[in-house]
Amino acid sequence: MTIGTWAPDSWRGKPARQMPTYEDEASLAAVERELATYPPLVFAGEARTLQEKLAEVAAGRAFLLQGGDCAEAFAEFNANKIRDWLRVFLQMAVVLTFGAGLPVVKVGRIAGQFAKPRSSPTERQGDRELPAYRGDIVNAMEFEETARRPDPTRMLRAYTQAAATLNLLRAFTEGGYASLTRVHTWMIDNVARSPWGQRYRDLADRISETLDFMRACGISDTTTPEIARTTLYTSHEALLLGFEQAMTRVDSTTGRIYDTSAHFLWIGDRTRQLDGAHVEFCRGIANPLGVKAGPTITVDELLRLCDVLNPKNEPGRLTVISRMGADKIEAKLPPLVRALRREGRAVVWACDPMHGNTVTTNGFKTRPFDRIRAEVESFFAIHKAEGTHAGGIHLEMTGDDVTECLGGSQAVTEACLASRYHTQCDPRLNGQQSLELAFIMAEALKEERRSQRVAAAS
Repeated sequence: MTIGTWAPDSWRGKPARQMPTYEDEASLAAVERELATYPPLVFAGEARTLQEKLAEVAAGRAFLLQGGDCAEAFAEFNANKIRDWLRVFLQMAVVLTFGAGLPVVKVGRIAGQFAKPRSSPTERQGDRELPAYRGDIVNAMEFEETARRPDPTRMLRAYTQAAATLNLLRAFTEGGYASLTRVHTWMIDNVARSPWGQRYRDLADRISETLDFMRACGISDTTTPEIARTTLYTSHEALLLGFEQAMTRVDSTTGRIYDTSAHFLWIGDRTRQLDGAHVEFCRGIANPLGVKAGPTITVDELLRLCDVLNPKNEPGRLTVISRMGADKIEAKLPPLVRALRREGRAVVWACDPMHGNTVTTNGFKTRPFDRIRAEVESFFAIHKAEGTHAGGIHLEMTGDDVTECLGGSQAVTEACLASRYHTQCDPRLNGQQSLELAFIMAEALKEERRSQRVAAAS
């Protein structure tokens, strides 16, 4: 494959899948020009710091926690929703950090996750067929002709909402809300009622005791900033390429080009074609990147994607997010892991246990928690067997008390799916299920570190 000169708009000469068709090209161009004048949402230096932290993950010295909404919604935008998501996310991070003894790199699917790929370009209800809903940045969810018509001005609203979300998240994470001294206050009522809520309270008590001891030794949140605040990075799928191109900026420090819509962008399993527009765009930006690897990917394809997206083999530059499904991961993932290890590719291995485990029950898309758990456990077992690091998790989750994924300690049943099914697109883990999965992963990471110590001692 020959790689030519790259420019922020060179993707326009490549086949572009999963992209909407806008009726008014002049209006689309005007919106993109306006976006290009807007301030960056994130800064290049932050993206570089994230790559340094992901390099630690690639080396087995940290763990990546990535999660958030399947698709952010304009109608559900409010401070309480953002705060509750952050509370569950911080709980998960502290469980992983304390239980596994590893730093956790926190990356939210937030402040930009507005576009969604679809299995079909259209949707049919009865005898009516309309364009598929592609996320609020493109069109509206209501099954009406005007609502489903792609509207470029929605990109401006998406930018505004992302900026407001980022502003609130920065206030929370840097203003004391994320301090470890508040570890008990992150508990949400619906999580507190679960068995995992009690286990979290026990862990929080231990953390508080540790902080009391450290304070007695002269180490406190006033003397140690790491106790008082945390760093949260943002991410979304690089899907709507006109928006992403409009958000590219030249970094004055390095001269490299960054997509300032998020710190971390990923390429979906449906848009990872080597000759496609999405790979073309992403190969030229300097942000840390992810690529989803589903069960159809081959060893050769993945190696060539590594060549194109990370030609210098920079640690932390590329995260491979496997999304195989619980019934396929044991056959499909090991050959990929072996090949990249054999070729010396410095990638982060992460697991998306959501997208390969979607089923339809009583007319609702859902994901059985047992299958999600099984894929996560297989992911850790495979990396243990191969001598590589199970580096991260990529989840669709929320702080809301939804009933979208079956099972877990909350025992969401088929009968109660409809009671609190609020997702815009795909089913999400609720707070209880998210915390339960965090404890499961913490145990797996603890076992990985035990195995490493045994190997080092022998």
